[in-house]
Amino acid sequence: MLYAVICRDKPGHLQTRLDTRAAHLAYIDATGIVKMAGPFLEEGQMCGSLVILETDSLEAAQAWAAGDPYAAAGLFESVTVTEWKKVIG
Repeated sequence: MLYAVICRDKPGHLQTRLDTRAAHLAYIDATGIVKMAGPFLEEGQMCGSLVILETDSLEAAQAWAAGDPYAAAGLFESVTVTEWKKVIG
């Protein structure tokens, strides 16, 4: 199943994102369940993330989100994990 992980950064935490980016990308690579991902932008600056995971359960997707180095660094103001259905693309 596919799950969307929708994360919004805390205001003023761009440097946290930049400092943690390499660890976040390594986590994506190491876990092998990310189908697509990218940052949300506000006036050209990264301010959140959309990550599409393919995993067996909502609990596994939530565990992935909790293990993200961005989450451990306290970057996010909010995180939503929800089942997602690909229709186009």
